[in-house]
Amino acid sequence: MTVGKSNSLADPADPRPPAPPAEPGSPTANGPAKGSANGPAKSPSTGSRATAWIVSAGVFVVNLDLFIVNVAVPALGDSFDGSSLASLSWVLNAYAIVFAALLVVAGRLADRYGHRRGFLLGLAVFTVASVLCAVAPGVGWLVAARALQAAGAAALMPTSLALLLVNTAPERRPQAIRGWAAIGGIAAGLGPVIGGLLVEADWRWVFLVNVPVGAVGLVAGARLLPDARPDRAGRLPDLVGAALLTLAIGVLALGLVKADAWGWSSPEVIGSLVAAVVLAGAFWLRSARHSAPIVELPMLRTPAFAAATLAALLFSVAFAAMLLTSVLWCQQVWGYSAIRTGLAIAPGPLVVPVLAVTSGPVVRRFGAGRTAAFGCLLFAVGLGWWAVALDTAPHYAAGLLPGMLITGIGVGFALPTLVGAAAAALPPTRFATGSAVTTMARQTGSVLGVALMVTLLATPDGPAAALDAFRHGWWAAAATAVLAAAAALALPRPGAAGRA
Repeated sequence: MTVGKSNSLADPADPRPPAPPAEPGSPTANGPAKGSANGPAKSPSTGSRATAWIVSAGVFVVNLDLFIVNVAVPALGDSFDGSSLASLSWVLNAYAIVFAALLVVAGRLADRYGHRRGFLLGLAVFTVASVLCAVAPGVGWLVAARALQAAGAAALMPTSLALLLVNTAPERRPQAIRGWAAIGGIAAGLGPVIGGLLVEADWRWVFLVNVPVGAVGLVAGARLLPDARPDRAGRLPDLVGAALLTLAIGVLALGLVKADAWGWSSPEVIGSLVAAVVLAGAFWLRSARHSAPIVELPMLRTPAFAAATLAALLFSVAFAAMLLTSVLWCQQVWGYSAIRTGLAIAPGPLVVPVLAVTSGPVVRRFGAGRTAAFGCLLFAVGLGWWAVALDTAPHYAAGLLPGMLITGIGVGFALPTLVGAAAAALPPTRFATGSAVTTMARQTGSVLGVALMVTLLATPDGPAAALDAFRHGWWAAAATAVLAAAAALALPRPGAAGRA
């Protein structure tokens, strides 16, 4: 399929786990920072407000970027001589792969060298990479710039919460965490519409919009953010393990994306899949032996954490597939403009933050496993609705909209619950690392979801073939969501499991 209109891959409402009593020596554990490299500490209230605004701006622009880039993918296909969906999928997958591989690395480096420094470096890299994306002369340049963007985001995200909590009184930290988590949901709701408006002007504005926010954040952050460095040096992360993980996911995605062009039985595809298994095995062995691994394997022996993380990975496969197909359908099959597409898909993401904030009583009553499984099954129902109800004649209100709302409700019940359940399965000192591993699993699932859809959609010949291809994609994504529900049901009932 040649792309002139598309979307994909994002994590709306990225509610992180109830984070944080930090590990000993972290700023959260030690209390508010006493000062910064730039001078004496501000008053707690002033410093807290300034930090909250700066951190929120950085987190918002990173989350917003996911959605507005998704809406821009079709315009990229037009701009770059009708590039294929397989080629443009790397604009999305390069970001997710690098983000997944570097998240834990960046967090550990920030623990060692300081969260303020890590946040500012991440924001600077993200901003510069946004400029490089905007001036990209071709897909290869854009993919490389997106990978650099992901490196910046990987440094920014884990340090943002630590900085937010440094100057926040302990009794106000849960409220601060909820507000931080809601930023992703707000960006998810606004992203499709903002992305559509920017793409209508020029797809390059999708990246340039990050520059003024990043510049202001860097200037303000250098002056106002606390220098929240732990008292003890953190361990150096496993950089070789990060490289092995990056290669394993990348080679697997390559084999899936190119399967239609190369053939499933071709030496290239078989070699890619075998190489992915070998690299994953090497990564596993490396993680078992390194003192600061990317994935701490003992965590995976905690049944609740393993079940929640597996369910989150599977759900992310279906979620990324849904996002990609919804935008491709609107723009390539129904002929919607970018702004109309953004408005069409916005109702689903807008539902997510509402449920993420209000679903607590449901989780307490029925347990995390049942609540998340219900959300996963609802998500599958929404995809099944599209497979049955949609055809090539545009029927938004009776066709696309119901499925979008149902999938949005499913995300709202499933994703925050799974992330929270993964954290709740661990002792407080492992919250940060556990959160990073779960997020890494979700990003890996997103890569696989995009690759799966690229393979299934391929290059249909005519409207009837396109309709069949999309239906196959929706049923495949629905089946993956059902598998996620089964994994979620493996979560222990409330009170049935202790902590790791």
